[in-house]
Amino acid sequence: MIEAEREMLKNQKVINRIIGTIEGHAKGATIVFFAGIHGNEKAGVTALQHVFKQIKIKHVKGNIYGLLGNIKALNLNQRYIDKDLNRLWTPSKIETILNKNKHSNEEQEAVELFNILQDILKKHKGPFYFIDFHTTSSISLPFITINDALINRKFSKLFPLPVVLGIEEFLDGPLLSYINQLGYVSLGFEAGQHDLKTSITNCTAFTFLTLSFTDIVEKKHISNFEKHVDILKDEAENIKDVFEVIYQYKIQPNEKFKMINGFKSFQHIKKDTPIAISNNIKITSRYNAKIFMPLYQTKGDDGFFIIKTIKPFYLRLSELLRGIRFDELLVFLPGVSWINNTKGALIVNLKTAKFLAKPFFHLLGYRSKQEDATHLRLFSREKEAKTKMYKKEGWYKGFLSTQRNSN
Repeated sequence: MIEAEREMLKNQKVINRIIGTIEGHAKGATIVFFAGIHGNEKAGVTALQHVFKQIKIKHVKGNIYGLLGNIKALNLNQRYIDKDLNRLWTPSKIETILNKNKHSNEEQEAVELFNILQDILKKHKGPFYFIDFHTTSSISLPFITINDALINRKFSKLFPLPVVLGIEEFLDGPLLSYINQLGYVSLGFEAGQHDLKTSITNCTAFTFLTLSFTDIVEKKHISNFEKHVDILKDEAENIKDVFEVIYQYKIQPNEKFKMINGFKSFQHIKKDTPIAISNNIKITSRYNAKIFMPLYQTKGDDGFFIIKTIKPFYLRLSELLRGIRFDELLVFLPGVSWINNTKGALIVNLKTAKFLAKPFFHLLGYRSKQEDATHLRLFSREKEAKTKMYKKEGWYKGFLSTQRNSN
């Protein structure tokens, strides 16, 4: 069935942005799945087409939406046409795009997606969940990426997958970062290499598990539920660690960049290992760590990332510090002040507060953007999160994870 849908997608032009919509028989959460934000990443599209055919409306409590991202790029099987659609989603960029009379291809896609999102948020009360499906140009374990709010971290723990934090510090304008700033649970799921059948299977399994964990479709109504769990567990090689991005190699305009063949995400590399060639010069690793999302395609300017494991002690410590609002004491330190009265963003003078390292702010849920040569702006994911919206959810109270572990 999945293979037939995959072949159909290859040969068929995509027109309708709505892959599927189901409004359930009773009140419940609302979940929005995105697929094809990059036009050469079709695994999520095929998986969602398959899942919507399998779901029975009578079993749905709440609302399910499946949305296509870059329709024109999907039809051309390329990442994007004019601009990367997954780099347009900052509040200032979206405001500018909405106020323009003429749009590039991706800007028009963004306008249409924005309007649909606004309609969904106005129509339903929540809680809301947003899942964005992607694949990679390199071989990779399936994994989850999140902006580091505790609600995202807590929800992602339900899946038998590695979780990667902090990539939003290195990317400007991902769709999920924009949605996270609105306060909602948002997960990115990277299913594997672009054209592998297992990437479709992984997206399918992830979709069914998400529907169960959000209580939109009860576990008993999902055929082969445990098989979906096992698929992801096996594909992830039983790795459930949490990782953090510590380095990005950014490809510059007109740079001739090429990855050395054979690297795959989560592969351990030693310091000084040759990784890529830039303008005929070898690029070597600065770290003993793991390589992440090496670029083996022509479009894109993220050459590769480096990640490291976060020890469970620091994850627990960060949860404790955020729970007692320790960050509100930071402004008593020299060189640290609130940007405004909402107390959701800090500005740090690097000359007077040079003793404060980024990892310390990460513990407290802050991610940084360089303001200028001497200042950092730091934004709190916890202040933005609509945590109260999710406190009655089974997964938040620990019921679902306990139930799964007892099976």
